[in-house]
Amino acid sequence: MAAPTDHPQTPAERLISVAIQSTWLLWLVGGLYIAGPVIGWTLALMACWLAYVDTTVSERFARLPVTIWLWLLGMAAMLLILWAGHANFDLGTAKTIKSSIGWAKGWALIALFPLAGALLQVREEVIYRAVCKLGAQTLMLLPLFLLAPFIGLPETLWVSPLKVVGGPGPEYFATTLYTIEPGVGTPRWQFFAPWSPAAGMIAVIFVLLSAREKSAGWRTVGIIAGLALAILSQSRLALVALAVIAPIVWCLGRMDRAWMWYLAAPAMVLLGIFGPSLLEFGEALMNDFSAARADSSRVRAALGRIAMERWQAEAYWFGHGIVENGPHLVEYMPIGSHHSWYGLLFVKGLAGAIALAVPLFITLLVLSWRARHGRVERVALSMVFVMVLYSFGENLEILAYLYWPALVLVGKVLAMREPADERELTQFPQAEPA
Repeated sequence: MAAPTDHPQTPAERLISVAIQSTWLLWLVGGLYIAGPVIGWTLALMACWLAYVDTTVSERFARLPVTIWLWLLGMAAMLLILWAGHANFDLGTAKTIKSSIGWAKGWALIALFPLAGALLQVREEVIYRAVCKLGAQTLMLLPLFLLAPFIGLPETLWVSPLKVVGGPGPEYFATTLYTIEPGVGTPRWQFFAPWSPAAGMIAVIFVLLSAREKSAGWRTVGIIAGLALAILSQSRLALVALAVIAPIVWCLGRMDRAWMWYLAAPAMVLLGIFGPSLLEFGEALMNDFSAARADSSRVRAALGRIAMERWQAEAYWFGHGIVENGPHLVEYMPIGSHHSWYGLLFVKGLAGAIALAVPLFITLLVLSWRARHGRVERVALSMVFVMVLYSFGENLEILAYLYWPALVLVGKVLAMREPADERELTQFPQAEPA
């Protein structure tokens, strides 16, 4: 009897499944930030080795789509741009080496995981099931997190000695149960992410992946766990993403249906009639969105203004090369943080922003067109929508070590040469009924 399609059958699938399900264990020992890059480079090297020794993988490598090459070239350009920025500001060899290692743990992963997904042919069912099993672990641990602030447990249990390997900050190696929201005094949870909005991003990805699990039981567990992470993280952007991404992907997946256009015509007429009122409602909603956490919105806006002003005045093409902390006005937070585009412009200039924008938005367009082909294409599109949306609220490269399963899935779908609904699983057939 053939093994189920959700059961790992290749070394790559086993590595991915075990890594996802080991998230909480890695969080406990402070090893998540290290594990992400190790997994990414391991999978990429595994893919390159198989492309050398395995004819089938070699053929897949020869047929890699333009989108995968764009990611590889764009993220490689990030390293060259980084070197140019360091040279322009005479930052020295030590800082250049340190920043290059940071590139290998951040921007490089955004290309390596899609490459691995394209060449290693990891089945999406394995990712879905692993995420749902992680959701089951999360639900079991949830009472501890909820009770921690009320029974006297410390906010942070410990900071792992693994921080000696280097990283953006101690929060990436900390085992944190909860935080207290400044000015409000209420608890907020970040779970295995370095901060709460990042947990919201991962929650959105996990909900969208779990929703495609075939088993109703596992699917329910995964969705409930993801929703719990999104709500308890108190991330405004996570709630917006959950509300808008699924309907948009659903519509794009059916844009070749005649009835969609019949529905769109009256919708456009109504939009023209009620457009001004909708704009006023949207503006009021955005004001409420900002007012919900006014201090955070103020700091984010100030960080963006400082990044733009210094980018235009000091380092237009290749940026400043390194991250700098802002003044007291922004609580000494890194300039350009909380926003991939501001961060890129400040650190890597216009060239860096282009190096991300080209592969990201071309991938979005390609998957938007292919969303009508099948479910897995729509899942991959939703992953890219999450990246686009969160590029305006987080730094994508610094969180790649957490959302890497989404990147693997995107790479797999980009490399598919026929619609998913027409693809037959001849290599790993479905299990026969008992």
